[in-house]
Parts: sequence; structure tokens; C-alpha cells
Amino acid sequence: MKNLIYQVYVGKKSKLYDHCIASVKAYADRIGADHVVLKQPKLWIRPDPFTSNRSKECQARALPLPIYEKENAFEYLDSYDNIAIIDGDVYVRENAPSIFEAFNNAKTFGAVNERDMPVTPEYGAKIANYSRMQYESFGEKLMGPRNKLGWEFMNMGVMVFNKKLKPYLKGNTPEQFINRPEFKPFVDGLGTWKWSTDQTLLNWWIRKERMDLDRMDWKWNGLYTGIHPEALKECYFVHFFLKDKLPDRGENVKELMNVVGK
Repeated sequence: MKNLIYQVYVGKKSKLYDHCIASVKAYADRIGADHVVLKQPKLWIRPDPFTSNRSKECQARALPLPIYEKENAFEYLDSYDNIAIIDGDVYVRENAPSIFEAFNNAKTFGAVNERDMPVTPEYGAKIANYSRMQYESFGEKLMGPRNKLGWEFMNMGVMVFNKKLKPYLKGNTPEQFINRPEFKPFVDGLGTWKWSTDQTLLNWWIRKERMDLDRMDWKWNGLYTGIHPEALKECYFVHFFLKDKLPDRGENVKELMNVVGK
């Protein structure tokens, strides 16, 4: 099978991103996957200035919502059997196995459910509140049963999908996909989606479409400071998702690697 790892690195340069993306490149080479890094924005997604609840600073930026550039990966579905989208702040360990072999190819879409992670009590409280803010309005019919950590949602920092996803795109280009009217409330950040990323949009979409989901092992998306420190050592992928929790906001890569190890 032909596999692709897709990443986005647009905007300001970062030592953290440089280091993490280099680790993904080495990983892709090792497992025989192609590696594409988008370095110039293509979609330029902007919230509607007349309806948006997003900050004026966000709307005024030259590239207001770069997170949606990840969906450019959809244009490669004609050329690849499987595609993994990995955020630029994800570090891949040198001994990580192939995510494409771990992905259940009988399914359509794979990612890690945050409720399945060995989260710390502090982060557990945060995701319970986050899931309420982001997904409460969808209800149990769409989201399934809720537990003490809130609604089930996938962390889209690492996601995998195959050609079975194509029918759900309905012939849309990536730009047409993000600009669907049904996604406008997410892009505009209405209500409690003010600070939402593509994660909320995608979680709603995969649920609405009733996709066959592969709830992947939490080791494929180890949230730095979000899971217990001893569990972090077991992760294949380490996701540095909260810059405020990193040494020098992630720019002190040497110290960061000393903490997480190779």
C-alpha cells in the first residue's frame, strides 16, 4: 500500500516545529511512507467578519486560521491508500512502529479518544469541561454516552484515514469542504466554539456521517503534561500541545528532549 504522512508548517518559524517535523521525516523514511509538508498556505480560511465570534486580533492576522490548512491532505486521496495527518508539534520516537500497520484498515478514520488516555486528574478536569463546552449541544444521540471525563471526542493532532473517506467528501476540494455551510459555525467560532480548531469540526463531521472509527491506542498521541509522566515514556508519538507548559515555550528543544527522552 502507498502511504502518506502530511504536515503543515506555515507562519512563524519554530525550533520545536523544526525538531518535531524532522523526527516525522525520519520516521516516514524508516516505514516507507511519503512525507509532505505544506509550507505555504493554500486555503486562507477566514471567519466571516459579520458573524464571527473570534477575536478581532485573529480576524486581522494575515493568516487567521492556519489550522484548517491540514485539510489540504484530502486532495491526496486519489494518489494514496492511507494518509496520516500529524501536527507539527508532534515528536516521533526513533523506535515507533508503523502507524499504518496499527490502523485498522477495515475502518474509515482513526484517531485517539482523549477519554482513553491515562490523563492526570488536572487534565481530566480540563477535558471534562472542554468536552462540555464543545460538544454539549450535539447531545447523546450524536456523541454517545458521557462519563466523568465528559463526551467522547478524538484528538485530531494525529489522525489516519483511507480511501473509504472519499465518498464523505462528496467530490469537494479541500476549500469547498471547509467552506460547506454546515461548517460555518465552527469556522466563525460561534458561541463556545470561539477558540475551536478543526478538531471540533472534524469530530462533529465523523459523528454526523456515522463513520466507522478506529479508536486507536493512546500511545499514538501522548499529550505532554496531559497524561501521567510515567505513561509518557510508553508513547510512540509525543504531542507538545500546550506551549505554556514547555521550556521556553518549546524553543529549548534540548531540555525538552531530556525530559521526554528518545
